[in-house]
Amino acid sequence: MLAHDWIGLLAGALTTVAFIPQVIKIWRSKKADDISISMFLIFTIGVALWMVFGIQIGSLPVTLANAVTMVLALVILILKYRYRK
Repeated sequence: MLAHDWIGLLAGALTTVAFIPQVIKIWRSKKADDISISMFLIFTIGVALWMVFGIQIGSLPVTLANAVTMVLALVILILKYRYRK
């Protein structure tokens, strides 16, 4: 693997891991009132497109980071729906 692949993997890991505290907070509090559904829908679609782009250009860092981020964003959307008032 080239140096830029390692940088991409690290960048993807950090930006992906950043979503975990939000998922945990929503899960524990059973509240997602402050989460914008429209923002997360738009974000999830964008992440899905980045993942497809990563697949098309054969970039493991782009594909992997966006696949995991998409799963976490979908979890947030599901929790937002589940804990709605």
